[in-house]
Amino acid sequence: MQKTILIGVAGLIGTLGRYWLSGLVARQYGESFPWGTLVVNVAGCFLAGSVFYLTEERFLVSPMLRSAILIGLLGGFTTFSSYGLQTFTLLRDGQFGFAALNFIISNFFGLVMVWAGYSMSKVL
Repeated sequence: MQKTILIGVAGLIGTLGRYWLSGLVARQYGESFPWGTLVVNVAGCFLAGSVFYLTEERFLVSPMLRSAILIGLLGGFTTFSSYGLQTFTLLRDGQFGFAALNFIISNFFGLVMVWAGYSMSKVL
């Protein structure tokens, strides 16, 4: 039960962080393209790679804390469902170029950022 509560609290923090960062980016760069969701997903992928390396291979961290960070905090922070819905909406609205751009950038840079976070954390 303690693990479930910890993941839930971490998820709340991640969700609020996503709301704040996504909104900030959207206000700064506009909403014709889902820049806020893209920034959140790419940053979340970087953090996931870093946290995974640091908690699996560098520091001894309890499995409960690791789950709270990776499942709760970063699970609440990243926005894959928002990404899917926004990409679908772009397709539905005939904005095929933006939909393809969002798909390619999100997936490519998501994987690159997981690798970057993992690799940079190894060097530290």
